[in-house]
Amino acid sequence: MDRKQRLAVLGGVCVTVATLAGFGAYSLLDSDEGDGGSDTVAGRDDDKPADEVPSGPPTEEETTETADAFLTAWAGGDAEAAAELTDDPEAARAALAVLTENDAVGALALEPGAVDGTGVPYDIAFEVTHGEQAQELAYASELAVVRDEESGEVLVDWAPTVVHPRLSEDQTLQVGPRGELPPVEVLAEDGSELTAEEFPGLVPVLNEMRERYAEESGGDAGSAVVIADAEGEPVETLLELAEPVAGQVPTTLDPALQQAAEAAVAGTGHGAVVAIQPSTGAIRAIANAEPDGTDIALEGSYAPGSTFKIVTASLLLEQGLADPGAKHPCPKFFEHGGWEFQNLDEFEIENGTFADSFARSCNTAFISQAPELADDDLGAHARNAFGLGLEWQTGATTMDGRVPVEQQAQMAAQLIGQGAVRMNPLTMASVSATVKNGAFAQPHLVPVDFAGLELAATDGPLPHADQLRSLMNRTATNGTAAEAMAGLGGDIGAKTGSAEVDGQEKPNAWFTGYRNDLAAAAVVPNSGHGGEFAGPVVAEVLAAAP
Repeated sequence: MDRKQRLAVLGGVCVTVATLAGFGAYSLLDSDEGDGGSDTVAGRDDDKPADEVPSGPPTEEETTETADAFLTAWAGGDAEAAAELTDDPEAARAALAVLTENDAVGALALEPGAVDGTGVPYDIAFEVTHGEQAQELAYASELAVVRDEESGEVLVDWAPTVVHPRLSEDQTLQVGPRGELPPVEVLAEDGSELTAEEFPGLVPVLNEMRERYAEESGGDAGSAVVIADAEGEPVETLLELAEPVAGQVPTTLDPALQQAAEAAVAGTGHGAVVAIQPSTGAIRAIANAEPDGTDIALEGSYAPGSTFKIVTASLLLEQGLADPGAKHPCPKFFEHGGWEFQNLDEFEIENGTFADSFARSCNTAFISQAPELADDDLGAHARNAFGLGLEWQTGATTMDGRVPVEQQAQMAAQLIGQGAVRMNPLTMASVSATVKNGAFAQPHLVPVDFAGLELAATDGPLPHADQLRSLMNRTATNGTAAEAMAGLGGDIGAKTGSAEVDGQEKPNAWFTGYRNDLAAAAVVPNSGHGGEFAGPVVAEVLAAAP
C-alpha cells in the first residue's frame, strides 16, 4: 500500500477563490525563524516501536508546523523538499515545480492564514515576465494535512488545488509561452500566405517551414498563465501577459503555379510534382497527393526509370559514345553482366540514330554502351554535371539524389534509371532545369539570404547542353512525350520514364520536362507508363506558367 492509500484524511479542503487586488508579493518566514522550518516537522522515523506511533487527527501545532514547512520550502524554490512533505511526492514535485523552476516566474510569495482544524488557507502571488513585460497574478487557496496511519507523520494531503483552486485531477498549471513555437505564416513569393486549407499538397512542407524557421520568423509565442488539460491544451486563461504574434517565413513558391500543381496531382492517388525556375533554381511549386502526408516530392527515393536517360545521354555525349545525328544501335536485346536487357514490347530501331533512340526511349541503346564505361562514370557525371548527390541546402529537408557505384549488370541497369539509382520529383525537375539553363542552379525553397543558404555548385556549364535540349525537344514533339506535351507552345523539352518495382503490380510513372523558364517533374507510383500517368501532371503545371 502506498503512502497516499495509508492516509486517514482527517480534514477536508475548503478552497477559497479570490483575486487579491494590490496583493504585495513577499516570501515566507526564513527557516531560521522560530519553528517555521522543515526541521520542526515530526520526523519520519519508520523504525519507531508501534506503541510510539502517533495517531488521531493532527493537532493544531502539527498542522501549523507541517503547513509552514511545506509553504516555506515551496516559496524558497525547493519543489523537491516541499513535495516530500506531501502524501504524493511524485505528483506534487511536478506540479510545484511549475512555479519554482520556470524562468518566466518571479519570486513566489505565500502567506498562510489562520489554521482551521486541519486546513490552512494561504495567499499565493507571483510575477510573470515576458521580455520587458511583467504582471502579477494573485489568488487564494487552501491545503489540508493528514496523518499517515502507519508512520504517524503529518503530511500535506496532496491535490492539484494546492497549486490553484480550479485545477482538477487531470489538469495542470502552465506558465509562460503559449506553446513551444510561435505561430508562423509561410508566405509565397508575392507575400500571400500559403495555408494547408488552400494548398493541402503542401502540408508536409508547411509544417517543416514553421518548425525549422520559428526563431528566424520574428514571431512571438506570447505568454500566459493557463489551466491545461491532460493533452496540454489550454482550457482556461488565468492571466494573459502577451498575445501570440505570428512570424513570417518567405518562400520562392508561386501561388498560381502551386494551385496548378495541387490540381494536377489531386486525382493521382499518390502522385507528386515539383516545378523549378531553371535560370535561378527557385522552387516554384511542390505538391503531394500522398494521403498520409509523406513528402514524396522532396524526400522521396525512387528509381527514376527512363527519365534518367537524360543524365546518361549527357555522359555518352561527353565521352564520345553517342552523337544525336549518328547511327546508334537499338537492338531488341542486349546482354551485360549476365543479365539480358530488352526494350518495351521488344521493339528495335534498325539503322536509327541516337536521337531516334532517345525519343523512343530505347533501353538497349544505352545499355549497349555499358562495356565502354567505368563503374563510377555515371555517378561522377551526375554529380559534376547535374549536381546530383551533392549536399543541397534548399531550406527544407530533401533527398538530393543517389547514384552509387555499381558493377556489371547493376551498373548497366543504372544507365536506364533502374538498379540503385534513387531520385524524386525535385531532383528530376532539376535535371530538366539544368538542361534548359545550360548549367546547374541548385534548387532552393526559401530565399538564400533569409536562411543563409550555401548553394552547391558544379564545375561549370553543362557540356553538350544544346544537343541535350535538341534531344528533349524531339521527344516532346515527336517522341514518347509528345501526347502529354501537345498544345504547349514555347521552348519545350521532355522525357518519359517507367520504373519497375519488385512486388509492385504496375510500374512507377515518371515524366520530366521544361517550357521556357520553368521545369517540372512528377512521379505517380504504381500507375503505369510515364507519358500516360505522369505526363499530364507535368504538362498541366507547365501550361500554367506565363
